[in-house]
Amino acid sequence: MLIDGAIKFATMGREGLAAGDHEKSYEGFSQARAIVTELMTSVRQDVAPELCERVRSLYTFMYTELVSASLEKDIGKADRVIELLGFERETWVMLMEQLKAERAAGAAPVGASGLAAAPASAQATVPDAGYRPLSLEG
Repeated sequence: MLIDGAIKFATMGREGLAAGDHEKSYEGFSQARAIVTELMTSVRQDVAPELCERVRSLYTFMYTELVSASLEKDIGKADRVIELLGFERETWVMLMEQLKAERAAGAAPVGASGLAAAPASAQATVPDAGYRPLSLEG
């Protein structure tokens, strides 16, 4: 739900930029930044420290881009954040569907991390249509 809210408000900020509506832009980007900050600070470091640091870095990047989009009135940066948030949302949806399927099939119980390990077959298959690996490196 937080990611949906971040997408909604980042889109609102982007639309405000495009229309020259400074109030709408400010409100949208402010709310999106607040949500991204919440996502960034709620990552549980004790579960998988390396993964958590990468996720936190992604949220930090999104936050920085939202600030830049707002200050520089850069629609491209807003679009980039909205796209990343969309990928993040898709990832969570896929994970929840996988966990639901595994539980329904009587798969291995969820581990201490709160997530069940994906079966080897699920790890090897990646949706092909429009899939692009996400990288924070140049």
